[in-house]
Amino acid sequence: MSWTRTLLAALAVCVLLLTGSAGCGSGDARHQGANAVSPSPVGKVLDDTDEQGRHYRAVDEGDAPDVGIEVQPDPDGGDRGWDVRLTVRNFRFSPAGAPARAVAGRGLAYLYVDDRLVAGLRSPDHRLPAELVPRGTHQITVRLYADDGTVWAVDGDPVESTADITASGAETTVTPQPTSTASAAALSTPGTRFRTGGRGSPDRGGKAS
Repeated sequence: MSWTRTLLAALAVCVLLLTGSAGCGSGDARHQGANAVSPSPVGKVLDDTDEQGRHYRAVDEGDAPDVGIEVQPDPDGGDRGWDVRLTVRNFRFSPAGAPARAVAGRGLAYLYVDDRLVAGLRSPDHRLPAELVPRGTHQITVRLYADDGTVWAVDGDPVESTADITASGAETTVTPQPTSTASAAALSTPGTRFRTGGRGSPDRGGKAS
């Protein structure tokens, strides 16, 4: 009988050791799993995309960034380009090489001329070369993006601002969008967000869609 009790005791010790090891292993797995999960995503990624196929990332109005744009011809005259000035609120420009993940209120701005992407901006000031704005009326749009390439959006519309400019040799004019009564100064006000609905691109006629 003594050998039976010894065997049972040995088995009990083995069970305890195995149970403890399994418990430790499970705990490590849970801990590692938690560390492996990326932080909670910001907002909600929508099916809607921009012209390049980048998905919208919807955030609440109160948390959303704002952008305004002011476009002026070269103050020195001539045909040397346009000065673009952005004003933002609830938004910071990320430096080049920033991790490709969405962080609330961070990212870069894309600049479009007539719906054609011409520059990615990581600062509020930009010189738009004259050759990108030939004679005629053109729509200049700035849109905010997260560092993972998604478009910041509110109520299904991209966070963007648009102005019309007219280049004609001797004289140039700037017409804010979407209303003719708005001023260029209003476009640069941080709280201004001009959104045109749908995919966020104004129609070719210069009116908000």
